[in-house]
Amino acid sequence: METSIDSTRIQTKTSQKSSVSGQKKPRVAVIGSGFGGLSAAIRLQAKGYQVKVFEKRDKPGGRAYVYQDKGFTFDAGPTVITAPQALDELFQLTGKKMSDYVEMIPVSPFYRLLWDDGYKFDYSNTESELFAQIREKSPGDENGYRRFLKYSKEVFDEGYTKLAATPFLHIWSMVKVSPQLIRLSAHRSVFATVSKYIKDRHLREAFSFHSLLVGGNPFSTSSIYTLIHFLERNWGVFFPRGGTGALVRALVKYFEELGGEIVLNSEVEKIETKAGGVTGIKVAGQPVWACDAVVSNGDVLHTYKDLLKDEPKARSSETRLEKSDYSMSLFLIYFGTNKRYPQLAHHNVLFGPRYKGLLEDIFVNGVTLPKDFSLYLHAPTISDPSLAPPDSECFYVLAPVAHLGKLPIDWKVEGPKYAEKIMAYMEEKYLPGLRESVVVQKIFTPEDFKSELNSHLGAAFSLEPKLTQSAYFRQHNRDSKIKGLYFVGAGTHPGAGVPGVVNSAKATAGLVFEDIKVSDLHA
Repeated sequence: METSIDSTRIQTKTSQKSSVSGQKKPRVAVIGSGFGGLSAAIRLQAKGYQVKVFEKRDKPGGRAYVYQDKGFTFDAGPTVITAPQALDELFQLTGKKMSDYVEMIPVSPFYRLLWDDGYKFDYSNTESELFAQIREKSPGDENGYRRFLKYSKEVFDEGYTKLAATPFLHIWSMVKVSPQLIRLSAHRSVFATVSKYIKDRHLREAFSFHSLLVGGNPFSTSSIYTLIHFLERNWGVFFPRGGTGALVRALVKYFEELGGEIVLNSEVEKIETKAGGVTGIKVAGQPVWACDAVVSNGDVLHTYKDLLKDEPKARSSETRLEKSDYSMSLFLIYFGTNKRYPQLAHHNVLFGPRYKGLLEDIFVNGVTLPKDFSLYLHAPTISDPSLAPPDSECFYVLAPVAHLGKLPIDWKVEGPKYAEKIMAYMEEKYLPGLRESVVVQKIFTPEDFKSELNSHLGAAFSLEPKLTQSAYFRQHNRDSKIKGLYFVGAGTHPGAGVPGVVNSAKATAGLVFEDIKVSDLHA
């Protein structure tokens, strides 16, 4: 299921001809090999374009990077895989099946939710278990949850099924869906909507935290994002055997089989333009790779500000994006232990003593690092023990924190202190003997998001997913001024999360198909 990855370059099995040199296949450069970039590259390559992916780091995957140390395999980024059919659709383009490349393991419960006061809730897709827990905690909320699930399905039908892969390029496209958004009370926040149906404090938190998975504050993110709840209930939560990196390798292998090419250790320093249109990609120390279109899976502001610094038509977009609101950042600790913790689930959410107050400190106040925290604890060896040595456990834990614009601290100094505080808390509350069992540990801070991923302000999910920064009001999948420039990934429509960025690739590839038709280019 795996493909070997050279530290410098992934070679293609075939070479293809370029329209730039007067031949048939239009050439498309994709910047970044995250899920969005790979998905767009596959769609374009399968349609007959010659695609070359440029990746800054030494491995493909973008945020879905992989660290390996002392027999432990750590997925660096996305670990909750939902809507797997969106990924399988990529393989179906050429009559293949994703299952021939990677095994997807269903995860149950979806999440184990643990509160600082000792309450535990297994968020499961087994209805009898789910409703029994709701009844036991708050009998009056069972009917309320049923009504919330029905509402979530309505939002899913409108916001995901109909619009997730539809580009919003004109204000009229937003006007047309406004009646539905009004009917669904899209102006309400996720938390306010959940609270309309559910009264118990713990259950309100259990069914409103999902927007954090795409970088949104439940107290300000549009209720449209409650669709994530139904999306999970509808299709389940999965994890690739071998880790998320195995899924990346499957996409890379498939892309190579189609004739695509990925070059690693190749940070793009400039998008070349002429007469207001893209003409090529420049990597330091390499000749310009001439192309007909560029699809950026990189940070949207970085693309305009740094890669198009000599293009006047990029300045208005740069200014707009600098004034936009960005998601929170993350502080992550990857660690392996020489003992197992079977009391955990694969995905664990550890709620601290505060909910709204902590989120206000992260999203609104900033300035100082809060003394408390809520955590997501990933324990993939619960599902796949091969990710760690025998009798060992593999983890990462993340704490949402304010981005660098709100929290200007020195993470080189504060990071190790914060990591020790988090590890001590988990040992006291959930994982006895944790610190003495740790055999490998690595931290990743907001500064690393900025330096490693070129993320503006170290934001982990690009633009904050507010209603005023969604759909038409989000970065468009196709630039309206610079011909041949397209975007894919968390910063464009529909937004962050694996289903979001994979659907953004479908929307963006469709625009390339409209603008640059293979059949229109002649030898």
